[in-house]
Amino acid sequence: MPETMLAVVKPKAAAGVEICDVAIPKFGPTEVLVRVKVASVCGTDLHIYNWDAWAQRRIRPPLIPGHEFCGEVAEVGREVSTVKPGDFVSAEMHVACGKCFQCRIGEAHICQNVRIIGVDSNGAFAEYVVIPETNIWKLDPAIPKEYASILDPLGNAVHTVLAGPIAGRTVAVTGCGPIGLFSIAVARASGATQVFAVEVNEHRRKLAEKMKADLALNPAKDDVKARILEATSGVGVDVVLEMSGHPDGIRTAFDVVRRGGRLSLLGLTSKPISLNFSEDIIFKGITIQGINGRRMYETWYQMTALLKAGKLDLHPVITDRLSMRDFDKGMARLTTGEASKILLYPNGVK
Repeated sequence: MPETMLAVVKPKAAAGVEICDVAIPKFGPTEVLVRVKVASVCGTDLHIYNWDAWAQRRIRPPLIPGHEFCGEVAEVGREVSTVKPGDFVSAEMHVACGKCFQCRIGEAHICQNVRIIGVDSNGAFAEYVVIPETNIWKLDPAIPKEYASILDPLGNAVHTVLAGPIAGRTVAVTGCGPIGLFSIAVARASGATQVFAVEVNEHRRKLAEKMKADLALNPAKDDVKARILEATSGVGVDVVLEMSGHPDGIRTAFDVVRRGGRLSLLGLTSKPISLNFSEDIIFKGITIQGINGRRMYETWYQMTALLKAGKLDLHPVITDRLSMRDFDKGMARLTTGEASKILLYPNGVK
């Protein structure tokens, strides 16, 4: 075992990162040292890279970011019993406290004291990462490494789609970033009869078509409400999965959901949103759900089953594969709006 490793480091409270050698992290008796094979870039990582207002409030440098990955167990602590060196794994990077009210009633995904690996502690943009055994997810070697590295955002999609009945339902996805795109595939695999995608970025709208949305609309060009109402005989969709967090996307979600339908909200807003509670919610009799992360660990079992069954084709969403040393290039690609999911390889693209 070498003493140092390559890592992407946010060294100080400023924009940018450094690619450098750092000490391989120590691990405790209940922790697992994982050799990272593939890591995936999230929008959160761009916030950290740019050092925006959110990052300034949340991040405490120095930090190795990265919270989406897969790898191979390198070493385990003396009390670890569920995995061994050589096992293929990913991890739930939200570390719940296990003690608060939510944790004790089975709602650890909304733990009051949650800490996120890659946000609150060193993450997976490195050759090695330390994970608590409780958060390790052992994987079937048949699952491709590309898919295994994106289980965090895929889990968000699975959680959102399966938060209510989906088989035989019509579905609209507003906002087609990676999670929105994954949601199209999950809804399809789970028996949705029609899937509509709404996305203002033309590159992402085309990706929604590749993910087999029945109708992929651009609100800058299309009358989204009219088109969806026409396609649903004037009723609206049974389920809306709101992934954009944008006021216009949220407005569209309320416009196209049918009376008595379900609106599941995952996209994060940057400011308060104004709604007409009487017309948009009460008179329509809709159910509104706030979705956060992945249910621990129900969602993990669900998405693993979908992947093992070969139900999900996620390849169109993976647009870039880069060496981890080229992290800056990945950030530049995300900024263009033409990249979707970017995969990073610690030892070069393979």
